[in-house]
Amino acid sequence: WISGDDVFMSNENERQEYVLNENGIIFVGNARYIEARGWYYGQFQDLLNICLTMLDLSLYYRQDPAMDVSRRGDPKYVGRVISSMINGNDNDNGVLLGKWQGSFHSHENPSRWDGSVVILKKWRQDNYRPVQYGQCWVFAGVMCTVLRCLGIPTRLVSNFNSAHDVDRNLSIDKYYDSSGRSLNIGKDSTWDYHVWNESWFIRPDLGRPYNGWQVLDATPQEQSRG
Repeated sequence: WISGDDVFMSNENERQEYVLNENGIIFVGNARYIEARGWYYGQFQDLLNICLTMLDLSLYYRQDPAMDVSRRGDPKYVGRVISSMINGNDNDNGVLLGKWQGSFHSHENPSRWDGSVVILKKWRQDNYRPVQYGQCWVFAGVMCTVLRCLGIPTRLVSNFNSAHDVDRNLSIDKYYDSSGRSLNIGKDSTWDYHVWNESWFIRPDLGRPYNGWQVLDATPQEQSRG
């Protein structure tokens, strides 16, 4: 609400939706059958200490506590730290462990989660061991909760027929032999859907044209700067 803040959002309706609203809908499925899942963000349900502990457990803080704390007023930096800590794939006490194949019988099937509060409180109760299991919409839902709790306007974005380019050539490559049979070469793929976050803040490092919604993705896919 303060006009000089990096996360200032001038539109009151958007503040009500992207900062204060504790309930939302996450769109999943595929392009021909889009399913709307209800999700309880619950960013005001006694989660602030959990979110602050998340910052203190990060590899960023462990490597350089003074530098980390000095940058916590920068939403770019906080967004990067939180996007790392929402998943537990970096051996950093992250919130959720991702799993996309195999059996879920010994832990929670990702499709059964319907809100962030129970996940975050279970993470704390289990002494900050990753909760099992999450997939993209779960990572995005929990990240939305944490960032809203910390005062950063955040929303979810769903994309259908979502391209996953792993070799950074900006194309999805498929290989066939001379008979037209598909070859199992390369790791590029197209997913039915993918869900990530966008947060609202200014970008003094890039200039005014880049102010506004910034993409953040907590799903563990490809390493970012190591």
